[in-house]
Amino acid sequence: MKKLMFLILLISSTGLVSAQILTPVRWSYAAKRLNDKEAVIFLKATMDQGWHVYSQNVQKGGPVKTTITFEPSKSFLLSGKPVEPTPVTKFEKVFNMEISFFADEVIFQQKILLRSKGPVKVKGNIHYMTCNEEKCLPPDDAGFTVMVN
Repeated sequence: MKKLMFLILLISSTGLVSAQILTPVRWSYAAKRLNDKEAVIFLKATMDQGWHVYSQNVQKGGPVKTTITFEPSKSFLLSGKPVEPTPVTKFEKVFNMEISFFADEVIFQQKILLRSKGPVKVKGNIHYMTCNEEKCLPPDDAGFTVMVN
């Protein structure tokens, strides 16, 4: 009986191990101090072949756009909105509209005004959706922390 229970447990565990969670987007973060009063935060998405993330400027009725938020801090102020490079724009039948997106990789940039001379911790979140030609994954969040030295 013990051998039978062990065999059942082993078979059921193998099924769990073989299940894969798709993570086609990897995020990395960096900061560059421009001078005593300004810095730039870099938020880089690297996508697996065939996957893409959407622009911050997607119209209503389309997929979930990328949204970048920053936690308020007494150490810095945001200077403008996050900047993105020129996206690829094409007509997507599923949404019946032109959609802007990024494939392979994209770097979003946010300029900040520093309120202190020492190191500054910048925290925030990226809300995004990723798709390929066959499917879309549910929207996801990537929290980040970047030190400006």
